[in-house]
Amino acid sequence: MNMTTPKISIIIPTYQHAREIGLCLESIYRQTFKNYEIIVVNDGSTDDTLEVLKPHASRISLIDQENRGGNAARNRGFDASKGEFVIFCDADVVMRPDFLERLLETLEKNPKASYAYASFRFGWKTFRLWPFDADTLRRMNYIHTTSLIRRPHFPRFDESIRKLQDWDLWLTMLGRGHVGVWVPEMLFSVIPHKGGISTWVPGIFYRIPWRRLGLRVPSVEKYLAAEKIVKAKHGLR
Repeated sequence: MNMTTPKISIIIPTYQHAREIGLCLESIYRQTFKNYEIIVVNDGSTDDTLEVLKPHASRISLIDQENRGGNAARNRGFDASKGEFVIFCDADVVMRPDFLERLLETLEKNPKASYAYASFRFGWKTFRLWPFDADTLRRMNYIHTTSLIRRPHFPRFDESIRKLQDWDLWLTMLGRGHVGVWVPEMLFSVIPHKGGISTWVPGIFYRIPWRRLGLRVPSVEKYLAAEKIVKAKHGLR
């Protein structure tokens, strides 16, 4: 790793990801682009996360804090970072070897863009995505948190937002005139992890009127409540 000021700061918030974080880190070490720093923020994990991280001590900067939530962990990592670009990499992400190279190359070719995002896979599900569109972003959350951001344009994560934090971030940046650019390649995959940072179910699942059917689905209710909070914050219907 280049010991001068890093070009990219990779910030990894982790909570109960002992099983996945080693795979995440190994995928970073295999990157074709090498001028980066890795900051791992352990957000009060009670599993074996710290033990798993011990062999990586010489290659990462570790921040260990009591559990404060993913957004607080991301902001803590950002405050400790130095890179010209930052990427908030979920601990269950596995990068393609040219992930950083392709995102950085795309941003450098698109100076009006504030961040670059890519298509990805979540387990068996493929998210091919599409070119940046502000109206679509206002309607739905489609850009993953693990995207490369120009440091001066990062507004910090809202620590009061507990779910849909990526959507809130991109909407906040959009409100300040900052837009994204899409890299039309599958550049990373997400390891499904029950109770982890990244979860996914089909969108139609959230649109079924479960209560009218006499059923309560807690995960759906939490998602819709979070969606309502983000929409209200950004003046969306």
